[in-house]
Amino acid sequence: MDQPDELRELRIVHKALADVNRLRIVQRLAYGDASVTDLIEEVGLSQPLVSWHIGRLRAAGLVATRRNGRETTCSLRPEAFEAFVARERTILGLAAAPETGAPRSAAS
Repeated sequence: MDQPDELRELRIVHKALADVNRLRIVQRLAYGDASVTDLIEEVGLSQPLVSWHIGRLRAAGLVATRRNGRETTCSLRPEAFEAFVARERTILGLAAAPETGAPRSAAS
């Protein structure tokens, strides 16, 4: 069964966040920018693995990188997370749901 483009769009971000190492990188970047070297030390993975995980997060639009000589600095894009949450709610039909804390019924 072919998936609608909207659902593929959501899947890219969900897959990017479905790995515990990528979540650890995101968690670290929430405190501020970090070099790949910093992330290697904090996450405890090899440079190729950290770079690969950063690539997945960049592809999902959640992380930005910039070069400074031979070093790459990574930063979180909080606006991307906010935009994703809003877009996901719209695509899934939750944007108009009342903020009561109770799940929507199947009849609504």
